[in-house]
Amino acid sequence: MHYAQLLCDAETELLSNESLHALHRLAASEDRDLQMTAAMYYLHLSHHLTSPLPDAFMEPVMALLLSADLDVQKTTSLCLVNLLVKNNVCKELVTEMGMLVPMLEMFQSGDATAQCHSCACVTMLASSESNREAVMVDGVIPLLALAKSYDPKVQQNATWALLHLTQSDWSTRILCEAGAIPVLALLLQSSDSKVQFHSCTALCNIAADREHHPKLLSMGGDFLLKSLLTLMSSTVQKNSSQACRCLQTLSKNVLIQEQLMELDCVLPLKALLKTCPESAITLLSALSAHPPNNEVLVSEGLLDEIGQLLHRHRSSPVIITHSCKIITNLCSSCMGQQAAMESLCLSGLLCALLSPALSDELLLHVTSHVHHLMACGPVKSNLALTITPEQVSRLVKLSGQTQNPQLSYNSVAIICKLEMTEEMIQLLRPHYVAMMSYLLVFLKNKDVKFQQLGIVTIFNLKKDGDFSFLLANSELELQLRKVHAQTEETRRLLQMIQPLSPSSVNP
Repeated sequence: MHYAQLLCDAETELLSNESLHALHRLAASEDRDLQMTAAMYYLHLSHHLTSPLPDAFMEPVMALLLSADLDVQKTTSLCLVNLLVKNNVCKELVTEMGMLVPMLEMFQSGDATAQCHSCACVTMLASSESNREAVMVDGVIPLLALAKSYDPKVQQNATWALLHLTQSDWSTRILCEAGAIPVLALLLQSSDSKVQFHSCTALCNIAADREHHPKLLSMGGDFLLKSLLTLMSSTVQKNSSQACRCLQTLSKNVLIQEQLMELDCVLPLKALLKTCPESAITLLSALSAHPPNNEVLVSEGLLDEIGQLLHRHRSSPVIITHSCKIITNLCSSCMGQQAAMESLCLSGLLCALLSPALSDELLLHVTSHVHHLMACGPVKSNLALTITPEQVSRLVKLSGQTQNPQLSYNSVAIICKLEMTEEMIQLLRPHYVAMMSYLLVFLKNKDVKFQQLGIVTIFNLKKDGDFSFLLANSELELQLRKVHAQTEETRRLLQMIQPLSPSSVNP
């Protein structure tokens, strides 16, 4: 059989015993051309194979990887990359057969293509948890050396492999001990976007464990934080988003938060709200949870940005959740309350209530924060000027959510705090019948807080004569009298119990 003809056979013939014997002879030959024929055969297989490669066919691959000819090694390693990517071979078998050793030796070849192929193989092998130990023993130092290569393709593959090694605590610890952090931090400034992404993601995985924070911050002049802030302004969206995610992971450390604030991180974060809003707002939410940061966040106009963001992204759970947290955190001061009143924050939260995509859990979150905000005097007054007829209708509908009592309670609590101006009365009048229905449910509730909220709401609504007219002799008024009678009875019974005198408690 002519060896060249092997390349044209169907898959069943490619994997025949005759082909296997031929491959063994070719791979064992000392003739470079014969070895290359076998390597090309395997490369053809790797492109067209649709089923797992039989284990017996892996033995010639090992012989080809040990060839003295670099081109044979390069072709064979490329074939192995293809087979690993398509899961045509078992990663554990590749390692057990000792193929990792010639792969690592190819790191030192000085040939960029050989380094790329071998590094890609090592990356695929490292993606299997059971292989990581074998890769770690001999591969870390060579990988770190390749990561410093001047060839972008080599760097891409090396950082890709290092990224896979940060996916377990054990291998991450060994990487850090081997000096991976300074290498990865320097690569954040690479001109290659893939190298930046791999390095940043690896650092993010490392930062997830606080035991590595001292090493992450050991480079002088806040080098890592400055590099991440610079990358956060990248025009490559996934890189800017990943840099922000890494900073967010680091920001769980209050000392790092303080350093970020000193580095004026708010301005680039505000800019990032327009391109990667979910990443930026998650970090800003973490910063706002630390009270010393709030004055700066307010003075930098963050509430203005959050208000506009809520109007642009009315259906994003991440944005709505973190916006609620930021607004509430920043409104803990008078300056924050004033800024919130002058921004679109409150109207943005109310607009979010109209989104059909919001879950009951998120609606509960939003109504809870709106209710909390309305405890602030200026915000409460501003609500009457910003609320729309659609938002009032939505609150009334949510108030009748008997299957979700807390959501109902929050919605009624918001309505209860509305100032009964002439404009507000006009908005509420079309809903009086529906409101009386849920107020009746509140008064019948065994929970006293529901009864009390119902009473206060009725008192507020009675400021409008139309509501008082509807209330007269209605079932709601009868229930109100029952509650009053029960309360009076409770008061009378309590009067029967004489409180113990201080002298009898402390003789």
